[in-house]
Amino acid sequence: MEPTSGQGHGTALETAGQDGPAGGLARSPQRQLPLEAAALGAWKGQRPVPARSEGVVVVMTDADPGASRAPLRCPGRRPANSSRSGTLTSLRGRRSECDALDRLIDAVCAGESRVLVVRGDAGMGKTVLLDYLAERAQGCRVARAVGVQSEMELASAGLHQLCAPMLEHLDRLPVPQRDALRTAFGMGTGVPPERFLVGLAVLSLLSEVADEQPLICLIDDQHWLDHASAQALGFAARRLAADPVGLVFATREPGEELAGLPELAVEGLRDDHARALLGSALAGPLDARVRDLIVAETRGNPLALLELPRGLTPTELAGGFGLPGAQLGAGPSPGRIEESFRQQLEELPVLTRRMLQLAAADPSGDPVLVRRAAGRLVIPVQAAAPAVEARLVEFGIHVRFRHPLLRSAVYRSASAADRQELHRALAEVTDPAADPDRRAWHQAQAAPGLDEEVAAELERSAGRAQARGGLAAAAAFLERAVLLTADPARHAERTLAAAQANLQAGAFGKALELLVTAEAGPLDEFASARVDLLRGQIAGDALVRLAEITQAGGTDFGLGMEARSRALVSEPEAAESLYREAVDRLGRTQLRPELARAHLLFGEWLRRQNRRVDARAQLRIAHQMLDGMGMAAFAERARRELLATGETARKRSAEMFSTLTAQELSIAGLVVDGRTNREIGAELFLSDRTVEWHLHKIFTKLDIGSRRELRGALPVLRPYPRA
Repeated sequence: MEPTSGQGHGTALETAGQDGPAGGLARSPQRQLPLEAAALGAWKGQRPVPARSEGVVVVMTDADPGASRAPLRCPGRRPANSSRSGTLTSLRGRRSECDALDRLIDAVCAGESRVLVVRGDAGMGKTVLLDYLAERAQGCRVARAVGVQSEMELASAGLHQLCAPMLEHLDRLPVPQRDALRTAFGMGTGVPPERFLVGLAVLSLLSEVADEQPLICLIDDQHWLDHASAQALGFAARRLAADPVGLVFATREPGEELAGLPELAVEGLRDDHARALLGSALAGPLDARVRDLIVAETRGNPLALLELPRGLTPTELAGGFGLPGAQLGAGPSPGRIEESFRQQLEELPVLTRRMLQLAAADPSGDPVLVRRAAGRLVIPVQAAAPAVEARLVEFGIHVRFRHPLLRSAVYRSASAADRQELHRALAEVTDPAADPDRRAWHQAQAAPGLDEEVAAELERSAGRAQARGGLAAAAAFLERAVLLTADPARHAERTLAAAQANLQAGAFGKALELLVTAEAGPLDEFASARVDLLRGQIAGDALVRLAEITQAGGTDFGLGMEARSRALVSEPEAAESLYREAVDRLGRTQLRPELARAHLLFGEWLRRQNRRVDARAQLRIAHQMLDGMGMAAFAERARRELLATGETARKRSAEMFSTLTAQELSIAGLVVDGRTNREIGAELFLSDRTVEWHLHKIFTKLDIGSRRELRGALPVLRPYPRA
């Protein structure tokens, strides 16, 4: 597993050249990217494929300005000293990250498989690192895909984007895998493919392609992939064996699909590199104090360093008056960066802003589609020119914004009525035969209110998604259809269908919410029975999934939580023993909040069984623990239950601890017990990094600075008596 990388050593990287035949990054020498855009990884997705391979020259300097680095050697790589110059790319402060990517290329070229998750906040430059990897991997075939937030409801959209250029190898796959992938991509009909079979088909397809040439797959903005694509690619990533395949994901925060895979953390630039990058974005000199304030406030975020000063006048920059409320170490929020983008948009002509809003409303990036929709809105094609000149967007083979946050800022700058008009125009020019689901999505966004025709189309899209195995996409389409349905009976039917689709996708919380919505309306006898059946299925499926996790871990915490959950849905003769098991097992851990809730649930159950004396014993313990930990809502619930048994309980204030969540209290208790972050993570099924994040929040809330201070700050977390 690659070690995570922090700020690294100073680096100035210069690259000249273009991709080889399978690369995704070629650009013509006549149209160079701006240095700041390249440094941020602003231009995303697949690029035009060049006719022939060009050389790549890489020079990396650190303490010694003359130090040079030889290019990597892969089978089929052209010599590095090509006579033609190409695109110039500049990176600052990313030497350790580039070293990790070079090692990945070395391994793949040597016939080994590698997986890497490039993790970092928005604007840290994850995309430019993928671009660097694509440029260096001259002897490899490079395939790329980009997650798009507005395509998260379209099943297998990201997977199709990655695999479409490889489909000439599809016939080499075993028939069940080939059919599963064809169905998932809407290339054929059949029963909905199993997720396991789709993932296996992707794995086999990558292996077949890599038999001809080492393969590197780059998946940018993985956090915006649709659920089906994320699952299939995560499945493949865990099962790469001896094939020369590299899978590299760029994401803000890895989800469960990427849990446990090797990570490369991309963090803020070192102060000296941050100052240099900031200086490159300014037309004139900057007061040193203002410069240091900007560097400190942005915490070395390259996008923030380049974008935040753009909306400020020289006077504001000179005195720092344009930086109100700056907090050292607070870091730039995506909202603040979006605000900087919005200020730049205000300087553009009205029709130019309108064209950008139209492009932002279309996730396909198809310039022909955008131009046709612009014609319906009477927006001239040349309206895009000022935005292209300002390097905010490019209209080439694809429409590409400089950064996803810029696209978001552009879209949000349109009013609700304007957005509906934009989506209506896009729906009208989208081919209903070739892309019915995207057309239905635009129609839904354009609907000003209830609309049965659009709701029915969304229902049909849900059926197509389900047939392709896109359960999460089907659920999303059905949920949107519910919002547009006026007829009470159809509303109830679609709500229950959406609940069932969410259940099948594993979204138990959302399924329960939809059941509550369905029950609020008129239900006939059949619909009521269906609600009861779905509730039972949700509880059963949730328990099965919980049992799979807890039985594998074998910890008292996991088994105690499983016993408590089973007790809630068990018959009386089994429930009592399960509650006692939960109390016993959770009592052996330091997770006092979960133990207290077990006592509370057991006490409530005993009271419903008319066993008041037994109930009081459990409820007293629950009230004492919950009140002491500052869990006011649960403590009040225990107090009311005690009142119902004929006993009173005194309220107690614990203001200091009321700011901590139950999760934070659990972690704090384990720290007081002397556990390490790794041990806490194993106990709570969290990553070490997540534990550290929670611990930082605990220290901030309690105004302490170390683990040693925690014991004195939280005396209530000392052991409680057990029943």
